[in-house]
Amino acid sequence: MPRSDADTGFEERIPGQNLAVIAESLFLGNLLVAPGVCFAILLWLWMRNKDDAPALARHHLKQATYVSLWGGLLIVTLSALFIAFGGLQWEWTWVLVIMYFTCIHSTLVCFGAYALSKALAGQFWCYPLIGLAIDHDPA
Repeated sequence: MPRSDADTGFEERIPGQNLAVIAESLFLGNLLVAPGVCFAILLWLWMRNKDDAPALARHHLKQATYVSLWGGLLIVTLSALFIAFGGLQWEWTWVLVIMYFTCIHSTLVCFGAYALSKALAGQFWCYPLIGLAIDHDPA
């Protein structure tokens, strides 16, 4: 059965817009709702569509997957360092973990919401600092 716009309930104005919206929604879902599960679906979508998806969808899939990997690496590495140097009983370990979530995790959520708005508008966007550069001419 061929895919259609009725699959998501959103009529595409630009080819790949539905898949771009799904990718950014999964990025936010990975951060907020179901970590790991949403990332697995996002990674599967990326692997399935990386070669034949329209440019907009490919870009948002690549950005969301890459930044999810960075976010996972940051939380695992920093949490491990905080625990290794401070231990679970040291109060400052928990202060640092809470600061991480307050600053870095919240920033990723805000950028993810902005990326979702860009996908909904059918526009390309690159996450600051850890995102990949836009690899095409969006015009």
